[in-house]
Amino acid sequence: MSTTTSTSTPTTMAPASTSALNASRTTATAARVLRQLRHDPRTIALMILIPCVMLFLLRYVFDGSQRTFDNIGASLLGIFPLITMFLVTSIATLRERTSGTLERLLAMPLGKADLIAGYALAFGALAIVQSALATGLAVWALGLDVTGSAWLLLLVALLDALLGTALGLFVSAFASSEFQAVQFMPAVIFPQLLLCGLFTPRPNMHPVLEGISNVLPMSYAVDGMNEVLLHTDVTANFIRDVLVVAACALLVLTLGAATLRRRTA
Repeated sequence: MSTTTSTSTPTTMAPASTSALNASRTTATAARVLRQLRHDPRTIALMILIPCVMLFLLRYVFDGSQRTFDNIGASLLGIFPLITMFLVTSIATLRERTSGTLERLLAMPLGKADLIAGYALAFGALAIVQSALATGLAVWALGLDVTGSAWLLLLVALLDALLGTALGLFVSAFASSEFQAVQFMPAVIFPQLLLCGLFTPRPNMHPVLEGISNVLPMSYAVDGMNEVLLHTDVTANFIRDVLVVAACALLVLTLGAATLRRRTA
């Protein structure tokens, strides 16, 4: 008589596959982030009002020279939203991880792509408000002289803000504290600020620095703003600049989803 022993191996329940982006999970994440931000008026003020305040100060720093404001105002209209969105997004995402919220969320059927896309959607909604206010202030209240359409300025400003959001989400994966997240600004933002053509035309730079500036997204953000400033129609260079900024934002968001960690070591 033979005896058969059946051995059952316990299985561990795992969350459902979340490799593909899910629209309902993404919008739910975005709604949660917006609800949290609603109770943080200082963060909302930083994201929406600070670019406007900076543009206002800049206008009256050059109070005696409207031409100087016209020359650099459009560029800074793209740079200020990028910087503020980078700073706020990197700290907000890091706070989610250090508080354990991120670990609890990823234990549910919520993929990294859903989480990153949800954050991008929430902060993107605020970026629309931010860019619209800053563009309206610069063009209609501060008298920024733009040859092209103000709507094209708004488009570039919005893409710059989304790029700042994407960069903030990406670098937050490499910071273990809010202080470290802020330290990434000199490493990620300041070199782009120096090489984007704001202070001197990029062709006038040393060839090595010009080559570096050609691969930095902020350079194309500034170039796009200048195209609107100088041309009445949509130029091929403008289309190139817009596509480069949008592609960089999408690429960085993808990298952010790939490098997202559940917790801070």
